[in-house]
Amino acid sequence: MKIGVIGLGDIAEKAHLPVLAQLPNVELVFCTRNPERLAQLAAKYRITTTCTDYRQLVSLGVDAVMIHSATFSHFDIAHYFLSQGLPVFVDKPLSDNYAHCETLHELAEAKSLPLFMGFNRRYIPLFNRCMPNYQQGGDNQQPLLSLRWEKHRHNLTGDIRTFVFDDYIHPLDSINISAAVNANDIQVMHQRDGEQLARIDVQWQHQQTIYHASMHRLHGCTQEIVTANYRNQTFQFDSFVSGKHWSQGVESRLQSPDWTPMLATKGFHAMHEHWISVIDSGKQDSQLTARNLHSHFLCEQIYQRLK
Repeated sequence: MKIGVIGLGDIAEKAHLPVLAQLPNVELVFCTRNPERLAQLAAKYRITTTCTDYRQLVSLGVDAVMIHSATFSHFDIAHYFLSQGLPVFVDKPLSDNYAHCETLHELAEAKSLPLFMGFNRRYIPLFNRCMPNYQQGGDNQQPLLSLRWEKHRHNLTGDIRTFVFDDYIHPLDSINISAAVNANDIQVMHQRDGEQLARIDVQWQHQQTIYHASMHRLHGCTQEIVTANYRNQTFQFDSFVSGKHWSQGVESRLQSPDWTPMLATKGFHAMHEHWISVIDSGKQDSQLTARNLHSHFLCEQIYQRLK
């Protein structure tokens, strides 16, 4: 399988290439407009086929593409490759404009192609091992009562659209597990720092579950905390590798197994394996596609309220 990797910035180098390079039966083709960067990373990963124009990838015989370029370029690049009949992976967000997201999903559906989104937090092994049904909202025996996802940063206020689509989408998508909330039912609270957005809190209730996503970018430190409550038990994670579990008043520690690679604890290994399986099958679960689109829809609704 030959995969074109478009955009070789920090996220590609730190999170994607180390995992992709280890996958069996996968050949990578690198593409970036920066020839020095291209030569450097091609040498590091022993990549023999490269290009500086993404349109060249089709003639190079790729089976799928992964887009890691800047957000503003996602729409044009994804549209091009879907039109060429190729499966597409895009680092979140798909676009910072919901109308573009709709257009791309409609094109993917018309072409019967998977449009895969890079939400690694859906694949955190520690969360999924400790709470195997939380991505589905719990089960009948252990209903999820509340899910709170906090992702904070230090001294990083920003403009509204970039804040919401490029960063806040992380905690928002992480609580949007049912993709069923009506936009009119979400509560949006925010704080500004002059002309810049400093904090967003969004919450809603779906059936018996309360969801809350919080991002404060004037926080005292960079931090991510996840809290899930079930009947008489609570899980809390202050990282992707450790946490606590309380049940009937008794506390226990939760920990990833020793020697687990860092990118595996952050969900990148499982996410890439899923992506490869989607390429092989030529399709992805319709519920996953609905969630991808709905998370971007909620981002647009939040932006419209705050602009």
